Amino acid sequence: MAMNYSDLVIDHFTNPRNVGEIPDADGIGEVGNMKCGDIMRMYLKIKDDVVEDVKFKTFGCGAAVATSSMATELIKGKPLSEVIKLTNAAVVEALGGLPAIKVHCSVLAEEAVKAALYDYYTRKGLPLPEGIEAPCNGDCAHCCSH
Repeated sequence: MAMNYSDLVIDHFTNPRNVGEIPDADGIGEVGNMKCGDIMRMYLKIKDDVVEDVKFKTFGCGAAVATSSMATELIKGKPLSEVIKLTNAAVVEALGGLPAIKVHCSVLAEEAVKAALYDYYTRKGLPLPEGIEAPCNGDCAHCCSH
């Protein structure tokens, strides 16, 4: 590979965890921008305020797939109170780092999770917790930072 990726990034790209869809998902979030090439869709199954299952589908580069995969690993089985606090920095750290030009992928992974949470809370008619807002519409600066 041309960039210096950690072994964990390569592993999560070549063997992504939790790929797929959840047909009866409680929350679905999609972020990214097709004209730039990275689109992430995150599916959450929530039971008793815990992420019981999570799946993702990502169209994009290896770093986008790896960050999506790691984000799912970081939130699966966790209470929503912890999932809400997921940061792109935590995703990067869990992967052992990312080249600076690919950090935007971790931002998209965080936003995909939070977009799915936004969908969950709004579908249920529940008040939005601090840190959860309407997802980016694709015009955000990081969406086209390659």
